[in-house]
Amino acid sequence: MKIFVGHWPQLTLCASLVMSLSACTVGPDFQKPQPQKITEWSKPSKAAASEAVSTDMNERWWDVFNDPKLSALTQRALTDNLDLKLASSRLQQSRAARQVITADRYPNTAATGSYGRKRNSGEGLNDPSGNNGDSAFNLWDAGFSASWELDFWGRVRRETEAADATLEVAENDRRGVLLSVLAETAQDYIQLRGVQSTRAVTEQNLEVARHSLKLSQLRLADGVATDLDVAEAAAQVAAIESRLPALEQRQSQLINALSLLMGEPPQALQAELSTDAPVPSTPRQVAIGLPSQLAERRPDIRQAEARLHAATASIGVAKGDFYPRITLSGNIGSQAMQLSDFGSWGSRSFGIGPQFSLPLFDGGRLRGVLNLREAQQQEAAIAYQQTVLRAWHEIDDQLSAYNASQLRRDSLAEAVRQNRIALRTAQQQYVEGVVDFVNVLTVQGALLATQEQFVESSTGVSLAMVGLYKALGGGWESVYPLEETAQR
Repeated sequence: MKIFVGHWPQLTLCASLVMSLSACTVGPDFQKPQPQKITEWSKPSKAAASEAVSTDMNERWWDVFNDPKLSALTQRALTDNLDLKLASSRLQQSRAARQVITADRYPNTAATGSYGRKRNSGEGLNDPSGNNGDSAFNLWDAGFSASWELDFWGRVRRETEAADATLEVAENDRRGVLLSVLAETAQDYIQLRGVQSTRAVTEQNLEVARHSLKLSQLRLADGVATDLDVAEAAAQVAAIESRLPALEQRQSQLINALSLLMGEPPQALQAELSTDAPVPSTPRQVAIGLPSQLAERRPDIRQAEARLHAATASIGVAKGDFYPRITLSGNIGSQAMQLSDFGSWGSRSFGIGPQFSLPLFDGGRLRGVLNLREAQQQEAAIAYQQTVLRAWHEIDDQLSAYNASQLRRDSLAEAVRQNRIALRTAQQQYVEGVVDFVNVLTVQGALLATQEQFVESSTGVSLAMVGLYKALGGGWESVYPLEETAQR
């Protein structure tokens, strides 16, 4: 089959025309929003031992706890968490959808071919065989066709721009899921260690209560105590023992929660995590970066900006629909009834030329679409402002919570120390017969309460630091850097 080239100069002229008009793009150009920024983080009126400093934040902030088990669990969650896998799958779908949309930028070409054994009606259409339908004939047909929408007004470019922004929304959605998984893993692990520490404190107090029960029983045998003392001591033992089943249940729930985050069945981590370990402690200084870096780091802010970008580009797409659509199409091929003639110069066929369509009357549909896109852009702009403002509030609240939880923990540490002194004194005075046994029980109950509150506050300090890093949006950079753009 020979290729007809007589019209390539016309094609070259059309292509040059397209290039000359490529700078024309309808609709507003996206301008990166500049939200009101805070120059520095808020400072508490009374600073605690560990403070937040405006230095470069550690991307792997979970390693700041210096807990190898927490770091190992985090790494497993990054690999096996099903929510992350779902988010990655959604991102792949968004990339495929972008590829479908951006394909309109390029010419659409196709090769065709067919062979048929045919027989036409002698009373109907003309019979190419010339036998008035008395005999069948062969028909060989092959060719090449191409079409390309000349994007004079930039409508296709705006579609591509909107598709790129929509893909960025999906990328930051995955980053947001990653951030939630990181924070949830750390929070569940810290709470687990807090429950184990509370159980250890309860068991220690249970031993003290049992010792007091034996002491009261010995004094009863010696005639220096009453049945009331023994009954009160036994009740204290039973009351402390009653706390243990709830703590065991809570430990089982947290291990299950971590197992789910790892993509494992229930109790899969029981043997690994049932051994007691201390609550991960916070460092003396917590690096949180600069306020100016917030918009670049938090996935929800980046996502809101991408939505605003997509909405802005969609206005250009809607405006482009008001203008003519001009498509350059052409085809070249060969058609013959005999295989020996197929591909000869006489069997050639071709066609080339532009096509256009211009909307004349649509009942206001195009105007309605444009108004909708403009309203959606306004909504996206407001949503961006709201997202940034909410982020500032979350960070300020977490900074306050981190400082306040430390101050509470330090006060409770002193309360525990004083209650221990009071218990030793009350026990000695009871042995000497100076005070009643009810004083021992009262002091012991106060010690148990303050010890539990101290463990809770220590856990709260670590949880507040996790919440602070989550509010700052840190952590995803070390796992999902900006490689998504390179994969487009």
